[in-house]
Amino acid sequence: MPIEYPALSGGGVLNEHRAVRETVGLFDVSHLGKAMVSGAGALEYLNSAFTNDLNRIKDGQAQYTLICDPARGGVIDDLIAYRYSNEKVFLIPNASNTSEVVSRLKAKAPSGVTIENLHESYSVFALQGPQSDQVLNDLGIQANLDYMSFTETTISSKKIVLCRTGYTGERGYEILASWSDAMEIWNVILEKVHGCGGRAAGLGARDTLRTEMGYPLHGHELSLDISPVEASASWAVTWDKEFWGKAALMKQRSEKSHRVLQAIKISDRGIPRAGMDVLNESGEVIGRVTSGTFSPSLKTGIALALLNQKLPLDSKIVIDVRGRQSSGVIARLPLVASHVK
Repeated sequence: MPIEYPALSGGGVLNEHRAVRETVGLFDVSHLGKAMVSGAGALEYLNSAFTNDLNRIKDGQAQYTLICDPARGGVIDDLIAYRYSNEKVFLIPNASNTSEVVSRLKAKAPSGVTIENLHESYSVFALQGPQSDQVLNDLGIQANLDYMSFTETTISSKKIVLCRTGYTGERGYEILASWSDAMEIWNVILEKVHGCGGRAAGLGARDTLRTEMGYPLHGHELSLDISPVEASASWAVTWDKEFWGKAALMKQRSEKSHRVLQAIKISDRGIPRAGMDVLNESGEVIGRVTSGTFSPSLKTGIALALLNQKLPLDSKIVIDVRGRQSSGVIARLPLVASHVK
């Protein structure tokens, strides 16, 4: 996945970001992992491992969830689970964590449950933006899908799985296709995207879009050292069921002394970056930036940061931007309006 597509052909991070917010963008996110869990008891097994409750969704629906370290409660990965049936669940983990997720699930799988790493079997494209439905219509697809629902259909007579989800805060879809059909399907979709005034978009725009929404990125807002409780991701945890790491997370939640993820909006021209210190007005270090960027929508710097304690909205803070103090305030998420549902 490129950082951006050539600016000379209408690309570049700012133009790609704007296309997703205003028209439509197409991302090649085939680097994401893919795995199939199947067999009698597959869903029940995954539900005993994942934080969210797969019994709260129906066949044909997808769910955002987490898989945590059983002892420490840190996040092994965050992923999307596609529920086909009690005996078939398709997983989309993060690329670098696919092998670890598959290995951990295999190690504890009961007899009859099979976990297959299908990373190189499927491509994944993300069609995102207010014109995403028009692109599908132009492809002959009348989706009519509820948020986080999926269906099987075709593009150019090639089988795909279409799911109404995404990582940008805009209405959109993710498209799974066979790896062998990837190039043909990409070109067909991109032609319709261009016809709607949109463009291909790369990793740079994906990052600015998701940071404006406050969506976590594993390795930044989530990791083996950052729990769902700290990352303000408890909405993806069902506390009245068992899951890996529950005891550690319950202990952390009850002690109420954990770090807290909050959003920051910069008040000057500074651009925060991951790893920079966050200070209070007295000059004391109170946390660290996990993700930081320039917001094309807000025309200012924004950040997500793990702070030692939760601060009220509009609290003034300072970020050490390479030795220069940059002022900001604690802000409410999302930083721009969401149209995902």
